[in-house]
Amino acid sequence: MSCLALFDLDGTLADRQSALSDAVASLCRAHALTPDVERWLRTQLADRANPDDFARLRHAFGLAVPAAQLWQEYVDLIAAAVTCRPEVLEGLTHLRAAAWTIGIITNGAGDIQRAKLAATGLIDLVDGVAVSGDLEIRKPDPRLFELAASRCGVNLTDGGWMVGDNPAGDIGGGQQAGLRTIWLRGRPWPDDLRAAHHVVDDVTDAITILLNEME
Repeated sequence: MSCLALFDLDGTLADRQSALSDAVASLCRAHALTPDVERWLRTQLADRANPDDFARLRHAFGLAVPAAQLWQEYVDLIAAAVTCRPEVLEGLTHLRAAAWTIGIITNGAGDIQRAKLAATGLIDLVDGVAVSGDLEIRKPDPRLFELAASRCGVNLTDGGWMVGDNPAGDIGGGQQAGLRTIWLRGRPWPDDLRAAHHVVDDVTDAITILLNEME
C-alpha cells in the first residue's frame, strides 16, 4: 500500500530564513549597496521573493544593475545558502522505503524554488513538485494540492497527509483538499481554523508520525 505525504518547503523541509539572511547580505556586499537598501530588501523578501521585488528595488534606489541580473544573482545566492538537515533527508528516505509517495507543494517563484530543491538534494527524494509561481495559484487553493498529487502519480481523492508550518496555507489548504494534517508549530494560529491532526516542533517528528501510520 502507498500513501501520499505532501510537504511544504520553506520553514518545513528547508531553512529559508538563514539562507535569506546570507543571500541578501552577500548580494548587498557584491554591489556595495547601503544599509538602507539592505533593510528594504530584507523586509520585501521576508515572506517570499519574486523578480518584481528586484524591479521595485532598482526603481526605488535608482540602481544601475538590471533587475533581471539582481534576481538571478539572488536565486544563485540563496540556492548556495539554503540547507536541509541530514536527518530530514534521512527521514524522507525512510518514508520512500516504507512505500510512501512524497510530494512538495510550495508557494513562490518557480526558478528559485526549483533551485532550492536541487541544491538541498530534496528533488531526488520526492515523486512530484507543485510550485505556485508556475500556475499563479497559491496555497491554500485546493487546485495546487490536486496538481501536487497528480504530479506524484496519485489521486487526491485517495487521501493522504499535508505537513507544513503555515496554518492557513498548509493546514487550512490541506483540510480543504481533504488531507489529514501535521502542523509545525511557531506561527500564530487563526481562531477560525480547525485544529490539525497532529502538532509537532520539528519536521522529523512529523515523519516519525507518518512512518508509524504504516505499521
